[in-house]
Amino acid sequence: MTEHPDHDHSQRKLIIAIDGPAGAGKSTIASRLARKLGYVNLESGAMYRALALKAIDKDVSFDDEAALVKLAQESRIQLEPTRGGNRTLLDGQDVSVRIRERDVTEAASRVSVHPEVRAWMVARQREMGAGGGVVMEGRDIGTKVFPDADVKIFLDADPVVREQRRMQQQQIKGDVAASVAADLRERDRRDRTRTASPLKAAEDAVVIDSTKMGEEEVLALAEKLVAERLSR
Repeated sequence: MTEHPDHDHSQRKLIIAIDGPAGAGKSTIASRLARKLGYVNLESGAMYRALALKAIDKDVSFDDEAALVKLAQESRIQLEPTRGGNRTLLDGQDVSVRIRERDVTEAASRVSVHPEVRAWMVARQREMGAGGGVVMEGRDIGTKVFPDADVKIFLDADPVVREQRRMQQQQIKGDVAASVAADLRERDRRDRTRTASPLKAAEDAVVIDSTKMGEEEVLALAEKLVAERLSR
């Protein structure tokens, strides 16, 4: 009988990278997979959102790379795992709910295009995940942050399906829906065309198209990939 990865802690703890565009389901799968494995879920997006929130609060331009890097260097961004998912702390304050609001989401997309901001974030993320036992999701984890990750997954889905999921997640209807869909398309364009670490699947990543898959199916496939890696 194959042992469930939950129960196999005799080997070195893995670094698992999950990348993909907005609305593909990365955060949900990463969070659930981390809980199953007893690993820490490192949300790179939450870190960018926290910095974006501080830029909003301090009235720092999203286009001023030097000012944003200085702001990052003066910030303390922490991810605390809880039973219900991560808490995001910015300078000791819980901003978990605030960073999911639309203005911060848009700001994070703009803040994250800057190469020096990304370099600072990558250094912090590598520190946090250096010991293994982490599931990290984002847009450049398998290509830039942890190019030697033990398991790399690129989670994708049809753009229309991703838009629908995002609207259901945020309970958006009516006239606002068209605006949210436009924001998602613009974010995709920005992520895929930026100079620093553009969104793309790592050459050795397993691409999972979740367009016609349910959450449980995607999670089961991710668990299978981890189990295969642990059994080697």
